[in-house]
Amino acid sequence: MAEAIVLYPIPPIGHLISMVELGKHILNSRPSLSVHILITTPPYNPGDTAPYIAGVAATNSSITFHRLPTISLPPEFVNSTTHHEDLTFEVLRLDKPNVLQALRSISQSFTIHAFIMDFFCATAVTVSDQLNIPGYIFYTSGAASFGSFLYLPTLHRNTSKSLKDLNTLLNLPGSPPIPSSDMPKPVLNREDMAYKCFLDCSIHFLKSSGFIVNTFEALEPRALKAISDGLCTPETRTPPVFPIGPLIVSQENKGASAAGDTPECLKWLDSQPKGSVIFLCFGSLGLFGLEQLREIAVGLERSGRRFLWVVRNPPVSENQNLATSGKEDPDLDSLLPEGFLERTKERGLVVKRWAPQVAVLNHESVGGFVTHCGWNSVLEAVCAGVPMVAWPLYAEQRFNRVVLVEEIKNTLPMNETEDGFVSWEEVEKRVTELMDSESGNSVRERALTLKNEAKVALSDGGSSRVALTKLTESWKLG
Repeated sequence: MAEAIVLYPIPPIGHLISMVELGKHILNSRPSLSVHILITTPPYNPGDTAPYIAGVAATNSSITFHRLPTISLPPEFVNSTTHHEDLTFEVLRLDKPNVLQALRSISQSFTIHAFIMDFFCATAVTVSDQLNIPGYIFYTSGAASFGSFLYLPTLHRNTSKSLKDLNTLLNLPGSPPIPSSDMPKPVLNREDMAYKCFLDCSIHFLKSSGFIVNTFEALEPRALKAISDGLCTPETRTPPVFPIGPLIVSQENKGASAAGDTPECLKWLDSQPKGSVIFLCFGSLGLFGLEQLREIAVGLERSGRRFLWVVRNPPVSENQNLATSGKEDPDLDSLLPEGFLERTKERGLVVKRWAPQVAVLNHESVGGFVTHCGWNSVLEAVCAGVPMVAWPLYAEQRFNRVVLVEEIKNTLPMNETEDGFVSWEEVEKRVTELMDSESGNSVRERALTLKNEAKVALSDGGSSRVALTKLTESWKLG
């Protein structure tokens, strides 16, 4: 019987891309395998994944996508959730019977050696257990934040307070001291549904056959050692950890538009001096209110620096869910300060909604990146050797900022007020600091070092290649 692995990502495109890249990575190592990817269909728009899926399917005959039946959620639940993660967890809970049916169907024609699930899907390890298929957790972010989730049951036992109320520095294994308020947003309030779901996931992590983490040894040595040594799970065994990153979107997809021509922003970058442009982009879910957009514009204008800035529509309301908003083209003239586009047209370009991020980061004109600290974006910057300014917005991004600034040291922090607002003065200060200061030069040198270490990790004999070989050899392929 033919041999296969099955991958189970969650709907948002950032998680899907990481999972697909993992599948390609495994195929490069074990081309005899086929890869089957289960696609959950949620009742909300997590970003348009259809063109990406179609492109992958057309160019990779060994990868097959299986679209699971659409999950329905009551409108009142969708509209009342505190975190967009609440929606994800509820969809995944309802999806379990579909996953079981898909695994049974695939196993009729293939020997399934591994069921690799996104960390959000950890409770599905009980589904693969029913079929005696080894289940693995794929963590799409870094080792340090994964260690914090592994340690969550210990934190839960050691305090009766919510993390948001502790007002202390947490000494987590393998991480720099983390302000309790900078822990991943969904786990700040122990009364929230998302907290309870993540706590349940953390317990199910330990029932898996191993952890696959999108990082590499030289990027996070201390965090990886803490996980491997069992420091994050002090009261039970720790499954083996396989750091196989950096997995980022394939280079061949890094710039072409749907029509096959070169995007305007790349043509614009061609005309800019080497290393002179700071790139601002905040992921597929990140949105800013109108006042914050205008504050960014003032800071960029006053900095005098060249910039490429991706702008999306602000949310309709303060409580609008990240996962369902900001899909229409913005009207830049109404959003940005009067005359801003005209005054900055010689040194700046504002792009609506989207830019080919990997291509932009790898362009020689780009010298810095203001990012939301989503891990895909972090790894893309690491592989391009571009230093960052960290402006976290949601999920585990505040945690990532601490790790990037204090531990990895390739990033400067963007500091916000208590209510999360960033002033134009702070924008001007950090943009200027990154592009022209001693501290900016320090993170730039570190970024170039990490770029080389990322290449080494993925090369023959490199740490990530070795980890991938250990993983696939454990499957005892025929």
